[in-house]
Amino acid sequence: MKKREYSLALSSLAILMIILVMFSCKNENKNAAETSNIETTKEGISKDLKWSERMLLSEIKRFPEASKLDFVDKARWSYTNGLVLTAAKGVFQQTKKEKYYNYIYDYADVLIEDNGTIKTYDIEKYNLDMIKSGDVLLYLYPKTKEDRFKKAADTLRKQLDGQPKTSDGGFWHKKRYTHQMWLDGLYMAEPFYAHYTQMFSEDEEAQKAYDEIVRQFDLIQEHTLDEETGLLYHGWDESKEQKWANKETGTSPNFWSRAMGWYGMAMVDVLDYLPEDHPGREKIIGYLESYAEALLKVQDQETGLWYQVLDKGDKEGNYLEATGSSMFVYTFAKAVNNGYLPEKYLDEAEKTYQGILDNLITVEEDGTVNLNQCCAVAGLGGDPYRDASFEYYVNEKIRSNDPKGTGPFILASLELNK
Repeated sequence: MKKREYSLALSSLAILMIILVMFSCKNENKNAAETSNIETTKEGISKDLKWSERMLLSEIKRFPEASKLDFVDKARWSYTNGLVLTAAKGVFQQTKKEKYYNYIYDYADVLIEDNGTIKTYDIEKYNLDMIKSGDVLLYLYPKTKEDRFKKAADTLRKQLDGQPKTSDGGFWHKKRYTHQMWLDGLYMAEPFYAHYTQMFSEDEEAQKAYDEIVRQFDLIQEHTLDEETGLLYHGWDESKEQKWANKETGTSPNFWSRAMGWYGMAMVDVLDYLPEDHPGREKIIGYLESYAEALLKVQDQETGLWYQVLDKGDKEGNYLEATGSSMFVYTFAKAVNNGYLPEKYLDEAEKTYQGILDNLITVEEDGTVNLNQCCAVAGLGGDPYRDASFEYYVNEKIRSNDPKGTGPFILASLELNK
C-alpha cells in the first residue's frame, strides 16, 4: 500500500473509532439520564405524580446535595435537613424509588465520620435544634448496620443527658438561651428521644426516659398555654429577665404560627413511639385536642390558612403563612389517621391543603413546584435582639421554598395521599 493511501486508511479508522466512542458515550449518558430522571418527563417534573413526590423532586433539584439544604454553601448538620429527609423517607416508602433513599443516605454519609463524629456539630452548645437530624440516623442504622450511625445517635442522646434545665426539669432550648423553653424544642428533641428509647433502652431506663419526655409536654403546657385562647406562646423565660418576657408569667407576647406548628408535629410524632400503656399518651392526646380546637378559632375562613401571628389576622402587615399552615395540615391529618382526633379535623386538613394549593403553590414550566410566603426564620432574643413583638414577626424575611415549609408540605401530602 502506498504511503498516502496508508495514511488515509489510518485517518479513516481513527475517525470511525471516535464516532463509535462518541456514540457509546452518548448512549451511556442517555441510559444514565433515563435512569436518574425516571420520575420526570422531557419537560421536567411530571405533573402526573403526587404532590408529595413532585415537591421532593423539586427540593432535590434545588438542593442536589442533602447536606446543603436550606440555601447553604457548605455541608452542615442542622434540623432542616432532618425535617426534609423525614419527609423523603415517607416518599421512598411509598414509591420504593432508590433515588430517594440515596438522598437520605448521602446526608449521613457526608456528615458522619467513620468513628461516629458528627461534622459541624458541637455538643457543648447544647442546642436542641441539633437533635432533629438524629431521626435520619435512627432510620438508617437498622438498614445499614453501620456502627458510625449508632455512635452518632448515641452522642445526640448523650446531649440530652447533659442538657441544661429549668428548675422544674424543662430543657433549655439552647445553652446560650438560659432558663428558656421554646415550643420549637419539643419537635427538635422529643420524637428522637422517644424513638431512641424505643430502639435501645429497656425497663427502668426506658420508663425514666418516657416519663421525662412526657414531662417536657406537661411543662410547656403549664408555662406557655394561654387559658383564654387555648393557644401557646412561642417561649417562656423562667428567670423573666428577657426583654421579651412578661414580668409576671415569663411568656413571650405573641402566638407565632410556626412555633405552634412545631408543637403540633411534636405531639403527633412522639406518639409513634410512646408505649400504648404509658399514661402520658392520654395526656398528650388531650393537649392535642385542646390545641386543635384553639387553632380552628383563628383560622382564616376564606382560604383555610393561618396567619403568621395567629390571632391578629386583621392587623396590617400580617400575612397568610405557608410553613405553619403546612404543619397544621400534617398535624390534623396524622392525628385523625391515627385515631387521636375526630374526623372533622381531616375535613379541615383538606380545606387548608386546598388553600395552600390555591394561594401558596406555583408550578414552573418544567414542573418545579414552589411553596411561597414562607417565614424564613424567627426566634427570641439573640443578637441582633428579637423582641417577639407583632412587628418583629411580620417583618422577618419572607421567601419561597424554605425547607421548614416544603418538608411539612410533603408530610401533609403523604398523610392526605396527595
